Amino acid sequence: MSTCLLAGAVALSLSARNFTLEWTHSIEHVVWREFWRVETDRLVLTGAAIKGSGAGMEPGPDAVLRDGWWVWTPDLAPQRELLLAASGATGGGWRICDGARTCHELGEASGEAISLRPCPASADD
Repeated sequence: MSTCLLAGAVALSLSARNFTLEWTHSIEHVVWREFWRVETDRLVLTGAAIKGSGAGMEPGPDAVLRDGWWVWTPDLAPQRELLLAASGATGGGWRICDGARTCHELGEASGEAISLRPCPASADD
């Protein structure tokens, strides 16, 4: 089953409802990953992982170290949208990958924040 996400005005096709959102912190230059699932009109955060820590990059209180990554399950209510800043200061943008490892790069250059949200129900059909 494919899933559709809107990234600003662009529709991204994903091979499944689960996807990974990854980026590099602009100050600490540490990789951060979040694991999301699309549920109807909401985005559900199912897990997070960070390669290190630093200012504003602390792992969650239940984090465990696995293969060099601090991994935990954040307590966050389902979200209607995510706003992804596009500072242009990280040497890259946001990377969204689905289960088939098809990836999309967003926000590599400085610009307005990008709204990431599920497509309207009819767009998934």
